[in-house]
Formats: sequence, structure tokens, C-alpha cells
Amino acid sequence: ASGGSVGYDHKKMGITARGAWESVKRHFREIGINTQTTDFSCVGIGDMSGDVFGNGMLLSKHIGLVAAFDHRHIFLDPSPDTAASWVERQRLFELPRSSWADYNTQRISDGGGVWPRSAKRVPVSPQVAAVLGIEPGSLAPNELISAILKAPVALLYNGGVGTYVKASSESHEQVGDRANEALRVDGRELRCKVVAEGGNLGLTQRGRIEAALQGVRLYTDAIDNSAGVDTSDHEVNIKILLGLAITDGEMTEKQRNAVLAEMTEDVATLVLRDNYFQTQIVSLTRRAGTQVLEQQARLIRFLEKNGELARAIEFLPSDHDIANRKAQRQGLTNPELSVLLAYSKMWLYDAVLDSNLPEDPWVATALVRYFPQQVRKTMADTIGRHPLKREIVCTHVINSMVNRTGMTFVHRLMDATGATPAQIVRAYLLARETYGHVDTWLGVEALDNVVSDEVQAQMLTELDHLTLRATRWFLRSKRLGAAMGETVTRMQPGVAALMTRLLHEQHGAVRHRVLAAAQPWLDAGVPTELAQRVAASDALVSALDVTELAEATGQPTERVVDVLLAVGEVLDMPRLQALIDELPADNYWHGMAKTSLTDDLADLQRTLSGEALSHAVSDDAAATLAAWKASEHGALERAQRLLHELTEAPSADLAMLSVALRELRSLA
Repeated sequence: ASGGSVGYDHKKMGITARGAWESVKRHFREIGINTQTTDFSCVGIGDMSGDVFGNGMLLSKHIGLVAAFDHRHIFLDPSPDTAASWVERQRLFELPRSSWADYNTQRISDGGGVWPRSAKRVPVSPQVAAVLGIEPGSLAPNELISAILKAPVALLYNGGVGTYVKASSESHEQVGDRANEALRVDGRELRCKVVAEGGNLGLTQRGRIEAALQGVRLYTDAIDNSAGVDTSDHEVNIKILLGLAITDGEMTEKQRNAVLAEMTEDVATLVLRDNYFQTQIVSLTRRAGTQVLEQQARLIRFLEKNGELARAIEFLPSDHDIANRKAQRQGLTNPELSVLLAYSKMWLYDAVLDSNLPEDPWVATALVRYFPQQVRKTMADTIGRHPLKREIVCTHVINSMVNRTGMTFVHRLMDATGATPAQIVRAYLLARETYGHVDTWLGVEALDNVVSDEVQAQMLTELDHLTLRATRWFLRSKRLGAAMGETVTRMQPGVAALMTRLLHEQHGAVRHRVLAAAQPWLDAGVPTELAQRVAASDALVSALDVTELAEATGQPTERVVDVLLAVGEVLDMPRLQALIDELPADNYWHGMAKTSLTDDLADLQRTLSGEALSHAVSDDAAATLAAWKASEHGALERAQRLLHELTEAPSADLAMLSVALRELRSLA
């Protein structure tokens, strides 16, 4: 079904290694290194004739490969010339059935060389000893390989076969790879900064977790080498599609084969985007640490209860271990998050497939986006007849959503609203399109290696907050059941109008807060429009209420925006929201309380703005506001006095904010 003489040659595409390299680039960006412009040290498992290792070691001309081994040889080059060694590695990659013995020894730095693993001892020169962090002398081959695995380098790249790292709590018998027992090391012994797993099962899951707890940056083999599987998935579905055209007499088999070949790089692009996004969401979630630990624990318990997950088999921490992690201010590690990411996708896929959401015409447009551009243009009608269209739609939509929102997003909203997974996916898609998130996300991601990874993470987190609040809004709205395309079209003008007021006109405290929030990102090198748009995320939630008020009152969207912002300023609502945001959320229920306060405040601003708009005496928003203030003078003065006292406080607790909202309800 995939591969073969008329399929995608994974080695020729280098797709598995290219997917793993997306992980490598992400890890290094987090520590401020661009792997494509800066030299870095590396040790590897494999040789240049292998698909994953050979392709991987050609993906940057700045790889300083100081040591590598396979089942035949040990390669040592303690001070490599990165440019010259890249050329030599490429020669070996292109040489049929090459081994490290074919490496031109004149290209190897002093103290290095190539030795067969059958040798009794391998000399360890002072240069090799220095780069591996060991004593000079000589070692048995297996001892030297253990030292290579534990080398204090930037990257350990696994492109071989076998299990080389376990946890200190595991026995070799538990690992089940007897051939490598003599050289295997423990996760806590790794001294590299980053591990990339192009090969399968190079580390046990417990070994990964142990290494991660020691500060090593790594995901799992399932994350790192998923591009190969993803490519096969696309290939099979494309062949099914092209098979329909052959059956219809619109294409010959020879033409099919030509079209498949022409789309090779387009398929690779689609696949590698998945690798990019999966590592991105794991990275963002890890940064949140203990703030989301209780949500993750609740999701794990939910999946267990529903028979979706066996926690012990996947080495996810017990509730007791999670409590200890929280006490130690230690969140889940990347390897654990990678597993939870996979299970959350599988659960959601089944839930959405079992609903009628894939039949929604607007959601079903995801089917076209799954395929390469070439067949989108020429086979649009045929795509709609694909026998696996529901499965493809679910796969694409769930993958896309979870890679953006994280593994707990849907379950968290189920808890908070009682909505079904399909309803939440629907509300998320409405939020994403209403706010034009895709273009904003792409703008942030275009800043890779231009600004720090930390700055990008901050911006993506701000957009996440807007997505969550907007999704909640749609779940509570009657618009959830309306035609999705029509809903997006109706809601977007409110977003545009509010954005214009916030960014391009002087409008008091809210605009000031937006500009202040954007300034650190501007200083870091983020383009002005992008920085300010993301900084406006918190205020932009109100755009949904703007549209509702405009339709309910029949007044122009721009006037509604002006009144809504003015009401907020009169009652210092932005400051109230800031105080709510500052409340501690030490457990799940504190978080739920903050969410309720935020929703209540937004509802009150909409209600009070509606009342103010009912006093409209002219087209002038200021006159409308003045008429409302005059009619509510006594109640408004009392509320302002209490709110002023509250907002002047350096901090507020739940009781104080509850009283403030009660006062606003009285005013409403």
C-alpha cells in the first residue's frame, strides 16, 4: 500500500530524519541555538548508509560529529572540521553499502580514527578523552560506546537499532535487548543537552523520563520519527483517491504514478508541519509546568475510567506521584506529555467520528486541506467521494486542534460547560476562524530564530487564552448550532471594529494596556502590527459581545464598540480583570472560580453596555454614555466608589472580587 516501486521512498525523501530534525531544531531554539547557522557537537548511533542516521547527519552543515558507532565500527573525530566532514559524510551516504571504515581518515582530526568493534581495546587519545569527558588510555569497545552515550555534547542522535538507554530503576532483563546490555547506560547518566530519536526504542520510556528530570531535552521516538508513518498514511489515502480517477477513466495508471512522484515534496511539507506543531504544543505545555498539572491529572483519570488508557503501562505518574511533583514544583516531562498528547488525540478522534460533526459542510472542508495542493486543484470533486473522508476529516481536525490547544483543552471545557467533544471542537473552529488565528500563528512562527523561543511562547500563550475564552463564549451562545460559515462571517466585523479602536485610535486605558503589553515584544524584534495584535488578545474577547449588541440594538458596530469600551473604563473593568488574572489558581477549583469570575465580568460588561445603548439620543457615543450615567447616577456613584477602593488595593482575593461583581450586578 505504501512505498515500493511506485510509492514514496522514505530514504530518498529522508522524511523520517527530517521529521526528527524538527524536534532537534525546536530543542536547540529553546536554548538559543540555530542548528542551521551555528556549529554544535554531536554523537550518534548509526552509520551513513542508514536511512535515518545518514539523512539526519546531512541536515545541517554545522554538525560537529565527534563520535558515532554502529554494529561494526566506532568512529572518533574529536575536533571535526564541520564543513569538510559534512562533505565526507555525504560521500559515504551516496556510496552503496558504505561503513565507517570507508571514511577518509585524512579528514579525521588528531587523536581520532575508526576501529572495528571486534578489537580487544580501542586507544583513547587525550583529544578524544577531552571531548568525551573521560580519562585517556584505552577501553574495550563496549566501554567506549558507553562513554560515547554519556558524552557531554550538545546532541545525541539515534539513528540505529537497539535500546541504549534505560532508567536506573530498570533491569536489563526488563529492557529485553540482550545484545546491548554491556554498553547500555541509565537516563540519569546522560550529559548531552538534547536527544533525538530517529530510530525506534533507542531509550525506554522510563529512561526518557529519568533523563528529562535531569534536564535533558527530548520527546519520544513516536514524536521524533512520526514523519515516516505520516508519509505512508498520506500515500495510501492519495492512492485511494487516484484509484477513483482511474476507475472513472480520467487517469491511467502511468499518469497516476507520475502524479504521485510530482507531489513528493508537497507531501513532505504537509507531514513536516505535523512534526513542527506536535513539538510546539509539547514545548508550550511543559512551560506551563504545575499550573496545568491538575488538569492533566484529571484527564488521565478520565481516560483511565473510560478504558482509553492504562496509566501504568504508559509509565504516566500515579496520583501520589503527581502530588509529589506538584509539591516539588515539577510538571510532567516532555516524554510524559508526548504520551498524553497521543492518547488525547485518539480519544477525541473516536468521540468526533461517532458524532455528526464530520458531515458539517464547513468542517468537511478539512478533507481538501489534508491533500497536496496539486490534487486539491484538479480533483476537488473526486476528493469528496473518498471512502475514508469521515476518518480523514476527523484525523485532520483533531490533529490540528490538539496541536494548537493542547491535550487538556477539550476535557477542561467538558468539565466546565458540560458540552460534548464534538460541540467543543465546533466552538473552537468558530473561535479560530472568527479571530483569524491561522495568520497570526503563522506570523509568530515566522519569527523562529529571529526572536527568542521564550518570546514566541509568550505570544502563543496569549493567543491560547483568547482561544479558550472565545470557545467558551461560543459554547454558551445560541450561535453554536447555526451554520458555521455564516456565523464566522457575522462575527468577524466586530473583531475588526474593536481591533481598529484598540490599535489605531486613542481610546483610554484599554489601548494603553495593549501598547504596554506589546512593548517588550517590540523591543525583542517582533513586528509592530503582530505584537500589538497579540497583546490585544485579552480585550478582543469582547468583540463577540459587540456583534451580539449591535444585532440586538440595531446600532452600528463602531458605536457599540465605543460604548462598550467606555462602560468598561467608567467601571474600571480592565483593572478588575487584571485582578482576577492575578488570583492564585493552586488547584482545579480555584481555576474554575477564576474562570467563572472572568465570564461573569464579561457578561456584566455586555449587559451594562446594552443598557447604556438603550439611552442613545444621537449618533454620538459620548452623548449616549452621558445619558446612561445621568439615569443611573446614584447606583453608578456607589459602584464606582466601591470599585475604586478595590482597584486601588495592590492585590485582591476571591471574596473582594465576588463583592465587586455583586455590586455590578446590582447596577445592572
